[in-house]
Amino acid sequence: MERIEKDVVIIGGGLTGLTTALQLKKKGLTVALLEKSDRTGGQIATHSEQGFLFESGPNTGSGASEEVMELYHFLSGRCEIEFATKEAESRWIWKKGKFHPLPGGLIGGITTPLFTMGDKLRILGEPFRRKGSDPDETVAAMTARRLGKSFLDYAVDPFLSGVYAGDPHTLITRHALPKLYNLEQQYGSFIGGSIQKAREAMKQPAGKARKGIFSTYGGMEQLTRAMSAAIGGEETFLSLTGVTVAPDRETGHWNTTATQQGGQLLFRSRHLVTTTGAYQLPELLPFVDASSMKQLTSLRYAPVVQVAVGVKKLDGLRFNAFGGLIPTAEKEDFLGILFPSACFTGRSPEGGMLFSFFMGGIRNGSFLDLSDREIEERVIRSFHRMLRFPAEKEPDLIRIFRHRYAIPQYERSSEERFRAVSSLEKQYSGLHIAGNLRDGIGMGHRITQGFRLAEEIQ
Repeated sequence: MERIEKDVVIIGGGLTGLTTALQLKKKGLTVALLEKSDRTGGQIATHSEQGFLFESGPNTGSGASEEVMELYHFLSGRCEIEFATKEAESRWIWKKGKFHPLPGGLIGGITTPLFTMGDKLRILGEPFRRKGSDPDETVAAMTARRLGKSFLDYAVDPFLSGVYAGDPHTLITRHALPKLYNLEQQYGSFIGGSIQKAREAMKQPAGKARKGIFSTYGGMEQLTRAMSAAIGGEETFLSLTGVTVAPDRETGHWNTTATQQGGQLLFRSRHLVTTTGAYQLPELLPFVDASSMKQLTSLRYAPVVQVAVGVKKLDGLRFNAFGGLIPTAEKEDFLGILFPSACFTGRSPEGGMLFSFFMGGIRNGSFLDLSDREIEERVIRSFHRMLRFPAEKEPDLIRIFRHRYAIPQYERSSEERFRAVSSLEKQYSGLHIAGNLRDGIGMGHRITQGFRLAEEIQ
């Protein structure tokens, strides 16, 4: 058995693991990044075919924090951040057989057919409503209470379908949408809080962070490849099986065993970081008691089918938006359709368009088990009916990707999970349970968590 000594062992080569490893290496610590697949990047993967550049995992990040900007700055020359064009500010919502723009101002809010007149009037009283007192209030309950049911059905529900592929009736606001929750708790109002925060931001010195949707020139995988190159091959161990961890009580070290191409590896480290999905932790951490492990693994994941659809000629159709979201109330097959080539460069041949269709989610998980043919038939029907392509027009490209554990759901069990993580980290010195089971699900959250982990470990 080969024995390898490192300061830190990181299990999982996705965005969190890569960020943590890179930051630790910059601080002078030795790391071993362990990954079960034959590549790093996790769900982030970019494909190029017939002039189309498309993702099979995350398409974008939302809001470039200071940590995100610092990471891209460090990797400058290897990869470059790309912010979405102005079209990304426009979102469409499907209602009664057509897409409508989601209003971004007072006039649009009054004239839109998305919301009822009663709720349009109701919003005028939103700044004067009492703030909620239930810390576990769902997003649905909070929205209906402050804005009305039509805002829930035709603004918040499709938004959550796009972000979580989830159900607003089970997602807890303070965990799933903490910024929205804090607006009410700190300022007493969504509207009043947003205005006050904008005023406060104007008084603060400009930082590195930037608002808006971002990707990477050449696709998201350019980012993870650049991170892997900066970490180096000697610190990265791929195609591992049977990874399991045990604490050494006598020395205070961690022993991590794994198999690579038939050979046995033993990693010894002062710190152990897991960044995997919650469902993988029972095999990785067999020393954790059953009660704590149950709290860790109670996390549900929304399954998602993502379909890349490309056309080489638009024939006069226009899609000047980030994409179209589809409310649950409309009872359609899809959660939404993104328009990547309207927002980023090089995603389709000139004069063409790339679309990303999403289906499944927490309410329609069975869609994951549809055959490729069934999925393709549903995509083509919506390609004609929802995107308005003529009947004789067929897509030039259709590629289907399935993700059984796509997006974690921050539901009522979240508080117990967070407490279990904190308790185990106190009980076992040097253990760090990270990943998207806590601290947010977005790309920016993963990068920020990696930075913070490196600071804690240092």
